[in-house]
Amino acid sequence: MSVVIGVHRSNPSLYHLSRLGYAEEELAALGETVTWHPYTDGVRTGAHLADGTIDFGGTGSTPPVTAQAAGHDIVYTAVSAPRPDHGALLVPEDSPVRTVADLKGGTVHLAVGSWQTHLVAKALDDAGLSYAIDITAVRADGDSEEKLRTGAITAWVAQGAELAAARRTGGLRTLIRTGEVITDRSVFFTRRDLAEQRPEVVEALTRALRRADDWAAAHPREAAEIAAADQGGTVDDWETALRALPWTIEEAGAEFIAEQQQAADIFHRTGFIDRAISVADALPRKAGSR
Repeated sequence: MSVVIGVHRSNPSLYHLSRLGYAEEELAALGETVTWHPYTDGVRTGAHLADGTIDFGGTGSTPPVTAQAAGHDIVYTAVSAPRPDHGALLVPEDSPVRTVADLKGGTVHLAVGSWQTHLVAKALDDAGLSYAIDITAVRADGDSEEKLRTGAITAWVAQGAELAAARRTGGLRTLIRTGEVITDRSVFFTRRDLAEQRPEVVEALTRALRRADDWAAAHPREAAEIAAADQGGTVDDWETALRALPWTIEEAGAEFIAEQQQAADIFHRTGFIDRAISVADALPRKAGSR
């Protein structure tokens, strides 16, 4: 079979893996081939798995939760170590917003449906506010930074090279550092049929991800040059962003499942997902329990 791997710019491990050939090498040993399916919106990963467009994908913390809530039978395969400096919620330097509670009534630009929703929803929840009621969440666009600087919006969640560039330019203040609120792991998942019928494929892909992360950790400048040439921005800003990542792949253990369950509970309480879910249902079933 040909294993179709989804790849989008927001998942750095898969992004670099798609350019290094490690997945092809690992799966060739099993007599399998690899096809890469590029797409732009990581929020669609669960739907792409469910309809067979892809066999394996990776995102931040939110899309697998919304995938479960939509009834997709996904299985977590691996996660990154925490990424405390991957992103931040920014406000203008002279903004009267000094705490999360001050966001009430404001407009926040973010990648709605991504890990950024988890960040903002949990920060508001911790402050006794609601993502659905107390702010207006708007999908970020190419003008988000300018809108923030001119006062058209209250706050903006930035990540990666975009965050590095905004900080380098100055004039903005970090209201929330991601690591103060959530672990912000990179999350990898697949369909249950592949996870349980072909576990050797999942193991091979996890090895390939670890190899790609090892490469990126050892070659941050080269990785930054690849990203800048493809996605824009400066090589220096990309290198700053990539050096902030842990480049470590771990098992989806009990601590991670607890983090995801907390997110799912907040999302359900605020109406971001329309039903309660058990995150543990997205783990592989033990033999004999099917």
